[in-house]
Amino acid sequence: MSPAIPADYEPLSPAEQLDVRSADGIRLHVEVHGQPGAPTVVLAHGWTCSTVFWAPVIRRLVDRYRVVAYDQRGHGRSEIPPSPVRYSTRALAEDLSAVLTRTVPAGERALLAGHSMGGMTIMAAGGRPEVAERTAAAVLVSTGPSDLIAELRVLPGVVRSPGLRRFLHRQVLRSRLPLGPVGPASRSVLKYATMGASSPDGPVEAAARIVHACPTGVRAAWAGVLGELDVRPGLARLAAPTAVVVGTDDRLTPPVHAHRMVAALADPQGLLLLPGVGHMAPMERPAEVAAEIHRMAAAHLRAAGPAAGAAVAAAGTAPAVSVPTVPGPAPSAATATERSVSA
Repeated sequence: MSPAIPADYEPLSPAEQLDVRSADGIRLHVEVHGQPGAPTVVLAHGWTCSTVFWAPVIRRLVDRYRVVAYDQRGHGRSEIPPSPVRYSTRALAEDLSAVLTRTVPAGERALLAGHSMGGMTIMAAGGRPEVAERTAAAVLVSTGPSDLIAELRVLPGVVRSPGLRRFLHRQVLRSRLPLGPVGPASRSVLKYATMGASSPDGPVEAAARIVHACPTGVRAAWAGVLGELDVRPGLARLAAPTAVVVGTDDRLTPPVHAHRMVAALADPQGLLLLPGVGHMAPMERPAEVAAEIHRMAAAHLRAAGPAAGAAVAAAGTAPAVSVPTVPGPAPSAATATERSVSA
């Protein structure tokens, strides 16, 4: 029998659903949740996921925010690109631009939060005027700007050769083998690769169902893009105040990426380390991820006001421990901190 999925992880009913066309005509599925007229938070999910991935975080945001979530091209209910050339970091940036242009009126700004490939999307769009003018702040979760294959930690340490590790990691990520139905073996593999060892069965089952629903061809096509990814130029042009979140046990985008991003950001707003958490931080620790979004909204999102600040205190996080982190370009003493939040 499959583990029960906690109610928090079940899909939500959006207040509004939109079809948005990207620059190349690809149709994107967009959902709007929460409070009309409230400050806007835009969520971009990662590789092999969908809007459902954000469900436990959205539930913690909808009382105070208008939350926009969209399916990346090929994922969820968005259109599958008809050719390999439609998969690229440029396409990711254009998709985000199209979503923001449709859902954030000119003259207003939103907080952007991206997980994994969603964070890479925000970095890829760094410096685009139509994105920058609609971005108040950003939160990059479990992501990296380049060298993803070189830093993967999925293979056991017994495989020591860097060249062999890169080759095998690339083959695993680009595999076109169908994942098949979710079962005990596939749950175990997914948990090892993407989640912390202490993750409960319910969230693991929820994550497995989301990942297994991604079409095989889409999964492989995006893996090819991620294997060659380099969005460091966009990261350097990302001017908005930006916070970074990563699990200490993330095998796909380990903390080395987080430190590099903080060092490269124009306006770093801190690095949140989640001990024992893997790559699926928004599903493993949704309260902490939502609280970080609240924190950034209260500080930087116009009209977020006292309610958003109160939400941080109510989010249920443990006291944070702050120590100096790798400094970015001229960070202030208040923002150049690394925090570790225990369960």
